Amino acid sequence: MSEILAGFSTESSAFLYMWVLAAVAAVMVAIAVERSYYIIVRSNIDAPRFMGKIRSLVQAGQYKEALNLCDSAPDKALARVVASGLRPMAHGGELDFRTIQNSVDEGTLEVIPKLQERTGFLAMIANVATLIGLMGTIWGLIIAFRSASIVGIDAAEKSRLLADGISTAMNTTLAGLAIAIPAILIYTYLHNKTIRIIDEIDEHTVKLINLITSNH
Repeated sequence: MSEILAGFSTESSAFLYMWVLAAVAAVMVAIAVERSYYIIVRSNIDAPRFMGKIRSLVQAGQYKEALNLCDSAPDKALARVVASGLRPMAHGGELDFRTIQNSVDEGTLEVIPKLQERTGFLAMIANVATLIGLMGTIWGLIIAFRSASIVGIDAAEKSRLLADGISTAMNTTLAGLAIAIPAILIYTYLHNKTIRIIDEIDEHTVKLINLITSNH
């Protein structure tokens, strides 16, 4: 760890790459925290339990009560989409399948982009961190090979330059991978969680539309 921290010193050949990687890591952490909170905490809901209550109210014709239940969880993705489908029914009147479907589609188009935004940056950051680490590796190898061709310096100085080059190559590679691996893991988890929420929206809204239209 002390070797990696030494790479941030201006005396190290790796300091530029290490500070750039530190900035990339800070962005990665910020996006990961924000997206994790939005997807896992804010947007997620116990879909079977929630929709069980909604179906019971819809079967009883209590559309306003069902809409109020959705509005009580305005941040939940499924609740927002279901509310879009229930709102025309809660306002009264006979509505056909297409009208309800359009309302659900409108709500879905509002919710899904917000679920997916910025998550893809984690995959990009993983690639960028790896490439920056690779650039540092190449720079370290250049320093190491150049030290062997310098004339007029003693063996101790050549050894120092060689060690500095190898240290630069190894530290930047390690730092890049230390950022890329968590970024990929977090991206994969959040992506799968988002897909699951979207699948729940598709499944339960179709069932809701069929339930509403079967009651009329």
